[in-house]
Amino acid sequence: MTQGTGTAADPWVLTTAPGSSGYTMHRDPDADPPVLVCQVGSTTLKYHLSAVEDLHAWLVEQGDWVDLGAADEKKPAAPGTVEAWGRADDNPVGGWYGLRNGYRGRFGMYLPPLLEALGLVELTHEARNNRVRAL
Repeated sequence: MTQGTGTAADPWVLTTAPGSSGYTMHRDPDADPPVLVCQVGSTTLKYHLSAVEDLHAWLVEQGDWVDLGAADEKKPAAPGTVEAWGRADDNPVGGWYGLRNGYRGRFGMYLPPLLEALGLVELTHEARNNRVRAL
């Protein structure tokens, strides 16, 4: 389980799948559009708040393990990965879940640990090439 309740005053305290980096996330439902705020050191990333439910639903559809495929915005995402889905024109938001230009990538890095903490997925914790599947 994770620490925090997901508010700005009490954010979720998370660790990337390999366990190499800590970060926090919290909901900001009053933003336009509503966002998940991800704080990694001094860097702030923002994702559509619907990413949690949408990613879980997509993983349920996949029915098996899916590679995370985390990549920076300027690098291509490997096909069939969580990262690729988080950028795909046919996902529920019609493109990038990341909202801050220049920092829209790494969806596959930061969202799956949150879903794991919320009890929605199972996540591997290897040094590289981690995967996720819906519970």
